[in-house]
Amino acid sequence: MYYLGIDTSNYTTSAAIYDDEKKSVVHRKKLLPVKQGECGLRQSDAVFHHVQQLPQIIEELFSEFQGDITAIGVSSKPRDVEGSYMPCFTVGQSTAKILSNILKVPLYEFSHQNGHIAAALYSSKKTELIGEKFLAFHVSGGTTEGVIVQPDDENIFRVELVAKTLDLNAGQLIDRIGVMLGLNFPCGKELEGLALKSTAKVKAKATLKDTDCCLSGIENICRNVYDKGMSKEDISLMCLKYVEAAVSGMCERVMEKYNKMPVVFAGGVMSDKIIKDNLSEKFTAYFAEPEFSADNAGGTAFLTYLKHRL
Repeated sequence: MYYLGIDTSNYTTSAAIYDDEKKSVVHRKKLLPVKQGECGLRQSDAVFHHVQQLPQIIEELFSEFQGDITAIGVSSKPRDVEGSYMPCFTVGQSTAKILSNILKVPLYEFSHQNGHIAAALYSSKKTELIGEKFLAFHVSGGTTEGVIVQPDDENIFRVELVAKTLDLNAGQLIDRIGVMLGLNFPCGKELEGLALKSTAKVKAKATLKDTDCCLSGIENICRNVYDKGMSKEDISLMCLKYVEAAVSGMCERVMEKYNKMPVVFAGGVMSDKIIKDNLSEKFTAYFAEPEFSADNAGGTAFLTYLKHRL
């Protein structure tokens, strides 16, 4: 059986097929175009680009696929809470409804965040955690949150928000510093490349309020040292070390409040080697593989398979 997943997030158009027999995911995705020097897109522009790109992505995916789709899943909102909404997800949602009606197969809707969590579980080969209680951090350009995940008989799993940023998201911070340094948006990979060349000793301290973090102060620190002539390599390392300190601090405080449990890290920021290596030393942690860290429909396709089995 084959399960189609569609995800139209703020910066990536993606579609994927989960093969039940091979337990494998094939996916195709394309970043939305962002002008040089800019840090993002307006929602109206994101919707326009998804409308242009999604047919191309689906055509490319099905050009290498032979079989019948059993069910379709789509990311229809950012988070699994009441009132969560973002216009760009309507493109994938409407396309999925059309395909479901034409193919006469079930349609299941999920949150973008739950797709990220599922992608991390699938790619780290820790799907058995779906039947257990664990902590998940979703850290990206649009989200910096920690959620406790527990099994749910009707919806596979349910999430409870227990930690969040109070201002900037980690990915926003990285992109702002990257654009300041003249890097291409999204800036994560290039910033990581610069940081790995630095030999500076950075002492980063998280700014926390209970289990939540504040990241805007890090932007000010990085801009100040940039104006004073610090190298791009050292600034990049400083930025990433402060992000790592924030995520680590939130994780520690959640553990103190809710007891220790396995931790799954998802989202594009968590593919960074510097952040990943440091967090791996501190926690019983599982990370999405790089291709499943950034926005992708693989997790949505896998959730579709799990939901259809129910």
